[in-house]
Amino acid sequence: MADEAVSRASAVSPAGPAPRWLRLTLRARLTVMATGLVALGLAAGAALLLVALQQALFTGLDGTARQRASDVAALVDSGRLADPIPVVGGSAVVQVVDGQGRVRAASAGGDRLVPLLEPGALAEARAGRAVALDGARIGGPDPLRVVAVQAGPADDRQTVLVAMSLAQLESSLRVVGIALLAGAPLLLAALAVLSWIVVGSALRPVAALREGAEEITGSGGSRRLPVPAANDEVRRLAATLNDMLARLESASARQRVFVADAAHELRSPLAAMRTQLEVAIHHPGGADWRETAVDVLDDTTRLARLVDDLLLLARLDEGKVGPRRSPAGPTDLVDVIDTVLDRPRPGRRAVARTGVPSALVDGDGDPLTRIVANLVDNAVRHARTTVVVDVRDEGDAAVLTVSDDGPGIPRAERERVFDRFTRLDRARSRDDGGSGLGLPIVRSLVEMLGGSVRLADAEPGLRAIVRLPTGSARGPDHGPDHGQALRDLGSPWGVDCEVGDGRQGRAK
Repeated sequence: MADEAVSRASAVSPAGPAPRWLRLTLRARLTVMATGLVALGLAAGAALLLVALQQALFTGLDGTARQRASDVAALVDSGRLADPIPVVGGSAVVQVVDGQGRVRAASAGGDRLVPLLEPGALAEARAGRAVALDGARIGGPDPLRVVAVQAGPADDRQTVLVAMSLAQLESSLRVVGIALLAGAPLLLAALAVLSWIVVGSALRPVAALREGAEEITGSGGSRRLPVPAANDEVRRLAATLNDMLARLESASARQRVFVADAAHELRSPLAAMRTQLEVAIHHPGGADWRETAVDVLDDTTRLARLVDDLLLLARLDEGKVGPRRSPAGPTDLVDVIDTVLDRPRPGRRAVARTGVPSALVDGDGDPLTRIVANLVDNAVRHARTTVVVDVRDEGDAAVLTVSDDGPGIPRAERERVFDRFTRLDRARSRDDGGSGLGLPIVRSLVEMLGGSVRLADAEPGLRAIVRLPTGSARGPDHGPDHGQALRDLGSPWGVDCEVGDGRQGRAK
């Protein structure tokens, strides 16, 4: 059961042995708490019931006594008071006392010499309050409750005292108390059993979730936790956990694909180098060692570039590279573009720059250089004749556009090319299509700087549009130094992005 698992987990807590209360199962703790709360409620309810019942019985008894006293007072006022005073039932004692405390008349069995109440208590009764009296004062075993009513003419005021026995009232309270004492434990026992059953039923879906989690852990694969039928918190928890499992499964699948693609990409240049070296070793007479060295160096450069790309992506994924305002202030994007375009590049495709003469961007030059180099490199690779790099300043953002007059990319494929190791059908060759990491790196770096990138038609060709926030559009951010992170990759500006080297592709 789920509560047993919780109990076992508590027992082995690294903080030391758990308190005795926490060693109980969740089911037992909930049952004990529910039973204890109901017990407290029953005790408070029983006390209130007894107090209310006692008050109600006292009120009724006092009302009966006052009614009898009023009847006797009417006889006194009419001068028809008999002696002894007639009393219905034998549970009441009646006396008529004058102003000097003398007994004028009494009921049968009542004291005709000594008043029921002493002077102080008599004054309290005359004030309208009921007075408790020990039954021994009249020779009886039961306690009494005395009320008084004034009677007689103004020149001869008298007080009618009526004492009622409390034996029946106490008997009623005793019966109710015994019933509560006997019934409450039975009710608590029934409640404890019911709570045990209900809590067990409520925790059964939790146990099913735990068992499902153990099966997932043990067997792996694409599995989900069982979702209870009831639309309650446990069902929502199960749905949330299944969503989490789906995300973890998707992330794991992406990671496996990424690792497999990375291994395949790394193996290709290694295999090429090994083949060239083996051929040169086994056929030394016909080998051009200089050409072999150049080819191996090219493969080594490509391999180093791929490793740098993978390392940069790993740092971006882990959050070790984050946005930060450049220590030297905003960077001129136009200067970065001119620096990239001034690098030597093979091929006859012309690269032209248009737009504003200056556009300040909040970011270090290293990631900006990498963004521009990858986009220009990609455009040069696929342009037929011309590549145009345009920069516009829109106030809160600088817009970089890199256009080529090549074959373009179908609209349905434009988002997919930002996935890692993605190559379109016409760019499957690794010599022509690259590793498929260039555009993913561009998107990661642009988003790191707080911007966005998308692809659009150039009619003909393709246009890459990058929006980067300007220095006035972003506040200070004290995250990691992304420029330093890129410089740590072993190149003065992140990695060697040689424009037009013939080894990058459209889907880079």
